Amino acid sequence: MKLIVGLGNPGPEYELTPHNLGFLAVDRLASDLGVQVRSRQCRALTARAQFDGIAVLLAKPETYMNLSGSSVRELVAKNEVQPETDLIIIQDELDFPLGKLRLHRERSSAGHNGIESIIGALGTKDFLRIRIGVAPEHKVESGERYLLSPMGKAQLKVVDTVLNDAVDAAKMILKDGPAAAMLRFNRKAPEEK
Repeated sequence: MKLIVGLGNPGPEYELTPHNLGFLAVDRLASDLGVQVRSRQCRALTARAQFDGIAVLLAKPETYMNLSGSSVRELVAKNEVQPETDLIIIQDELDFPLGKLRLHRERSSAGHNGIESIIGALGTKDFLRIRIGVAPEHKVESGERYLLSPMGKAQLKVVDTVLNDAVDAAKMILKDGPAAAMLRFNRKAPEEK
């Protein structure tokens, strides 16, 4: 089984904020797989699905971002998942511009409290991450305030495209493996070279 966890905060006030792109990506993937993320297990909303003959558990921790690790640790243990090979975390990334997507493993948290919680709870940073850029065009005074504020129409248009990319990346990881997905999704755009 593969466990795909989207990070975010529960509650309608956080639904369309940059910090909830992990939740939004898991919901988009669930829709694509024909399931709804609404069962409860291990302090998370979950859904079971199949993709290309692979059993997949989708999860959205209900512990709030900074305590995501406790829910992920319980999901890993209950479902006998190996973080190194079977865990994919989808997160927002303030270090990347809005709309940029990158896949990584064996990285530090880079100050992301949800990832820091997961690394602490699992005792390893060896798991795959789909990082979705959320940094605004212009510097903001408070990153936390920005991350927890609703996105505007222009941002949501960019987010719609990158959520499709996140779903494609997750499906490619499942079907072709992380190396192939990294090769495709970590390519630099012509303007980045």
